[in-house]
Amino acid sequence: MSIRRFTAAALLAAFATTSHAADDADWYPSRYGANDTLGAINNLSAAKVVEAAKLITTGKTYPLGVPTGPDSPAYPPRQYALTVLSPGDGTGATMGANRATGNDDMLYTWMGIGSQIDGLGHMGIEHTYYNGNHATDFVTPRGLTKLSIDRLPPIVSRGVLIDVAGHLGEDILEAGTVITPALIETIAEKNDVEIGLGDVVLFHTGWLNVADTDNARFMSGEPGIGVAAAEYLAERGVVAVGSDSWAVEVLPSEDPQLAFPVHTTLLAKNGVYILENMDTRALAADGVTEFLFVLGQPRFVGAVQAVINPVAIR
Repeated sequence: MSIRRFTAAALLAAFATTSHAADDADWYPSRYGANDTLGAINNLSAAKVVEAAKLITTGKTYPLGVPTGPDSPAYPPRQYALTVLSPGDGTGATMGANRATGNDDMLYTWMGIGSQIDGLGHMGIEHTYYNGNHATDFVTPRGLTKLSIDRLPPIVSRGVLIDVAGHLGEDILEAGTVITPALIETIAEKNDVEIGLGDVVLFHTGWLNVADTDNARFMSGEPGIGVAAAEYLAERGVVAVGSDSWAVEVLPSEDPQLAFPVHTTLLAKNGVYILENMDTRALAADGVTEFLFVLGQPRFVGAVQAVINPVAIR
């Protein structure tokens, strides 16, 4: 199987084109109402938080975010650069009678790098995004005026881990491996878990291990869910879908004519958020299948995406 290389030009083309032609716009208005801007987050509730909190039995916490830095694998042309400003390093003045010194940092980065959440303004179909919002109405160079990350409430709910690699007896699944609804159901049933309203579903494929040794291979493709699995999860009312890979969906795509069809299925058509580069290795190693998922994403005004570090608690 040949693996398609992804370039900056491909990135721009993917964001500007469709995954399914207009589909006669049969995917909006949203099931949550014609004026809704939150999508599947509407399926969160206080009752769900209380229910999910009952899953905590040991108090062990798992950081799901990976360290993000200049060497992090990233979709081109995304990059990360940090400058530490140290006025008290001998070249600047000290402050106050106590001669206090300090450091500051200035970050220049794409939001879509490392572990990240894709908001509903990230990817659409023919410039139309979740719930029929056209780019001309809310996308500006200085930020989104609708569907931006800063407007989201915290995502606290039951997390479900689908350990595909463990189920198949593999350390790392091959790029191009498609996760299907049947496979999801088989693993969920084996773990006595029923995926339902308000859940956050994470997949463990082992693919993040590749990033530790071969960034080029990591970015050249990946195992992941196909369109049918995305539709299956959306129908069950999940809030977010994540994986230990940089796009969550299988690459190369099942249909080579489509650009990121899972992204458009989840984000644009169903308002389901995408969590990329989730570090699921410790959860899988401990055999965790259900947990309390906690994400308080940074509230950068107008942002399409955000670097995140969700926490799983068991």
